Amino acid sequence: MEDFTLGAKRVRSRGTRAPAQRHGGRAMAQAGSGGAQYPDLADRTVFVSGGASGIGAAFVTAFAAQGCRVAFIDIAEAAGKALAATLSPGRAHFAACDVRDVIALRAALATAAAALGAIRILVNNAARDDRHAFADVTPEYWDDNQATNLRHHFFAAQAVAPGMAAAGGGVIINLGSVAWMRGRPQLAGYTTAKAGIAGLTRTLARELGGMNIRVNSIVPGAVVTERQKALWLSPEQEQAFLDQQCLKFRLSESDVARTALFLASDEARGITGQSLIVDAGLAQTSVVV
Repeated sequence: MEDFTLGAKRVRSRGTRAPAQRHGGRAMAQAGSGGAQYPDLADRTVFVSGGASGIGAAFVTAFAAQGCRVAFIDIAEAAGKALAATLSPGRAHFAACDVRDVIALRAALATAAAALGAIRILVNNAARDDRHAFADVTPEYWDDNQATNLRHHFFAAQAVAPGMAAAGGGVIINLGSVAWMRGRPQLAGYTTAKAGIAGLTRTLARELGGMNIRVNSIVPGAVVTERQKALWLSPEQEQAFLDQQCLKFRLSESDVARTALFLASDEARGITGQSLIVDAGLAQTSVVV
């Protein structure tokens, strides 16, 4: 295994494009290219929670396309197996697992490391943005919501940190949301958990930095997924998001996945403890009058 302290390597771009421009001794992908390729990610073992659909599936396929060995878990067993079947044999590992069960989560992480090698990149993605009325929330619902959206981030990081340190370092990426910045109603449990991820990310970055482990979070905005389209998205809401965003296009899962590739690569070797917002400007507080 290669040490994470090595300098960043050249970033290549997939697809037909003009030759890369040089800047500061490094090749830079031109705008409009087919997507950046990060050679240092090849053969790294990646673990993604909630990887069977939506943004999680985009993480799985994006890292696999970089030549990574990818392990992922989800409670949606059929969808997880179907996705794994599309990936290179021997380089993908799927297991059905509920992240609320910390013992099962630890076992899944250990099994993945045994099958594919030490986990060098952890993507804590699993979450559910279920709506809940303020008056209807019970202590039991609240605790379950935090277990689904926050608690597993810590315990997954705790489980992989020793292996990352022994391998020379690693990267942990937590998934936040701009929902807490916007104070979205009917999501108090979810937004509280996502706000907590920002604090957890900063603390873990400080605690694990001495082991050469970088910890960051990605904070997506309104991303179009099949779940969103099936449950909540309407033409009116679609237009409302566009009206509120600075950039007038809807974000896709791929926009978030490409950000994760950068943060996981040696190109981001100096970045830790940060929450990188990918929201097309939705959470901007400025208002055009």
